[in-house]
Amino acid sequence: MRQVPMLAALALTASLVAGAASAAVTPPKVSITDYAQLKTPLPYPYDEAAKADADVAKAKARAKAAHKILIIDLGGNWCGDCRILAATMDLPEMKTWVARHFELVTVDVGRFDKNLQIPARYGVTSRLEGVPALLMVDPATDKLLNKDTVASLADARHMSPQALADWLATWAN
Repeated sequence: MRQVPMLAALALTASLVAGAASAAVTPPKVSITDYAQLKTPLPYPYDEAAKADADVAKAKARAKAAHKILIIDLGGNWCGDCRILAATMDLPEMKTWVARHFELVTVDVGRFDKNLQIPARYGVTSRLEGVPALLMVDPATDKLLNKDTVASLADARHMSPQALADWLATWAN
């Protein structure tokens, strides 16, 4: 009886890895060309009182059930790049597209002194190189898919909104 769930998990893992590697998913066409066009004030996306472990566990279960990649967005409300990322992902075209391809959970890491057990669980044990730090996780195996690109969006304000969408598309399935 355990073979069916194991085969299903292997199939999901293969499809998630193939999706991340092939980048066959077309990113949405972002409606803005500059972050100055974002609605202000920018959001404060991180709930500082949240129970991070429980939130991640629930999001992982939803991602696994829906066959989506789990994005764990590590950051802090003090971080301009984090707020720009959140506002960009909140654009209608991005919000719909992200919801179709990913399960997103935000985790407040304070000033790099809070909830660090979350990245440590995925092998990120040294100080985060910056935030936002996105962990792209295969929910079937609970494995980090982007060990070398966790901090790719830590300088989000110097990317174009479309470049941000294009980066996310490389992980979509």
